Amino acid sequence: MNKADKAESLFRTGYNCSQSVYAAFAEELGITVEEAAKKASPFGAGFGKLREVCGAVTGMVMVIGDLYGYDDPKDAAGKKELYALVQKLCGSFEASEGSLICRELLGLEKGEDLEEPAVRTEEYYQSRPCVKACRRAAEILEEYMKEQKRK
Repeated sequence: MNKADKAESLFRTGYNCSQSVYAAFAEELGITVEEAAKKASPFGAGFGKLREVCGAVTGMVMVIGDLYGYDDPKDAAGKKELYALVQKLCGSFEASEGSLICRELLGLEKGEDLEEPAVRTEEYYQSRPCVKACRRAAEILEEYMKEQKRK
């Protein structure tokens, strides 16, 4: 199963967008799906339903940090490289989805929200961009990781 399918499957089982993308890469991170889900749990719905940065994007960036991040506070080159990678992959997401911001993806104004908790029905999945966002974030990251292996 590719990562986009895995992220969609996780989302459809009830995980939030951030959990779904982050947990899709649990094996590569050396953790369980449950550990990944717990770590990513506060970032769904644009950071705890604040509707800011899309949770699927946050899950993608969390994986980037775990796999490609730096830990030396004096590593200016590592920081520069990591930030460039985040900007590149987030730029790919924004180019394909139109925004990185949850509320914008949902068509909401600042301060406006959707009724929650929404029951996860097929109508829910059809009416929200969340499945597509989870799939796209996972695709972008998986594609990047495959490119890295080829180098």
